[in-house]
Amino acid sequence: MNKTIFITGGAGFIGSALVRYLINETTHTVINFDKLTYAGNLESLVSVEQSPRYHFVKGDICDKALVEATFKQYQPDFIMHLAAESHVDRSIDGPGEFIETNIVGTYALLEASRIYYSKMDDEQKARFRFHHISTDEVYGDLGETGLFTEETSYEPSSPYSASKAASDHLVRAWGRTYNLPIVVTNCSNNYGPYHFPEKLIPLVILNALEGKALPIYGDGKQVRDWLFVEDHARALYKVVSDGALGETYNIGGFNEKQNIEVVRTICSILNELVADKPAGVESFEELITYVKDRPGHDVRYAIDASKINKELGWHPEETFESGIRKTVQWYLDNQVWCKNVQDGSYQRERLGSE
Repeated sequence: MNKTIFITGGAGFIGSALVRYLINETTHTVINFDKLTYAGNLESLVSVEQSPRYHFVKGDICDKALVEATFKQYQPDFIMHLAAESHVDRSIDGPGEFIETNIVGTYALLEASRIYYSKMDDEQKARFRFHHISTDEVYGDLGETGLFTEETSYEPSSPYSASKAASDHLVRAWGRTYNLPIVVTNCSNNYGPYHFPEKLIPLVILNALEGKALPIYGDGKQVRDWLFVEDHARALYKVVSDGALGETYNIGGFNEKQNIEVVRTICSILNELVADKPAGVESFEELITYVKDRPGHDVRYAIDASKINKELGWHPEETFESGIRKTVQWYLDNQVWCKNVQDGSYQRERLGSE
């Protein structure tokens, strides 16, 4: 049965991958509700914007009246909530926006959804889902061994992860208290095409191409589990469609890598693919520069994604090696997108250093 899916933050990195997947691979209708902050970019959706099943509404999730009006107009079956301030360094420089969007905004969206749900008939209620998309950073620092599971206790370290932890708790509380049909996912680090260049992988690629320093926090031995964004989009659709109500699913790429490994891999691929290197650069690895670590930097995250694998049959299709090569090639092929997305509000400078 064709459904109408209301996506918050659909112009962001993960959101736009989800929108493209739903338009290209399903027959559902998509409502993209996005505030278009610095990291939201409609150029990421040019390939699907002409689809009659795609609709864009510019709006802030904190604007409950607009959310309610949009629900009334489009009558969504699924709410997929991705809208969030998501950069740890920015949360250190200015936590207020993270509290407002990630906590207050999620509250406003939940209340609008609760009211919308309460007016449905039984058939509509049976279809409805509120899917909250979150991060593995809510679990805090993992230590050298072990994996995050759905039962891992929350110990957020940064203002960003604390705000996402709070939103996770709100969603579960609305499920428990008001019987709102909810599912929650917590994912590992995403990478891939259309990634805003403040994050590690696109930052390294674009800096390297310009012969700029490739900043590595501390000793570069921080470990992250890397998930190709298109694999994540497939997982999100699987969870909202088939996940058990009230459940949490961790989504990971089974790809633990130290940050320095990631950067060296990118340099190696660029050395192979880029014949015309910046002046004075023989190997891109020469540009690696170690900088002071950021405050409260978690050393290791790693996800146990066996639950979604066993219960829903999802597994990542990309290895890190295949996914990172696709990603580097995409940035080489899409320099116009890279130029346009950097509108002056962010020029790859260091954030969150104090």
